[in-house]
Amino acid sequence: MFDDVSRTFGTRFPSLGQLSPFNGGWPKVEISESDTELRVTAEVPGMEEKDIEVLLDDDVLTLRGEKRSETDEKDYSEGFYGRFERRIRLGYEVEDDKVKASFTNGALTLALPKNPNAQSKVKRIPINH
Repeated sequence: MFDDVSRTFGTRFPSLGQLSPFNGGWPKVEISESDTELRVTAEVPGMEEKDIEVLLDDDVLTLRGEKRSETDEKDYSEGFYGRFERRIRLGYEVEDDKVKASFTNGALTLALPKNPNAQSKVKRIPINH
């Protein structure tokens, strides 16, 4: 009976197929801000820097890549594999020629210096009574 039900979902483990982080904001990131820079750290365990591409277009940071399976055939796996792309709107103009990236122990860290001549594109709108 279980085999009949799972065949309709196209996988032997239909409930496990829904766990993929690639559908919901992966990689997970931490963003911190100081007066002079933004710091973005992305958790990408099991990946190497050659598997990740980092792009900066105006104030949008794009992280993309692919996590590949270490073996071709699996009967069961809880690992996450596939392509990902994550876009993060920074809200500041960045000095793109001074951006630094490092990769250590499955964490990608980016230091993005703010352009001192540019102001935040976020504007506070006063609410009147």
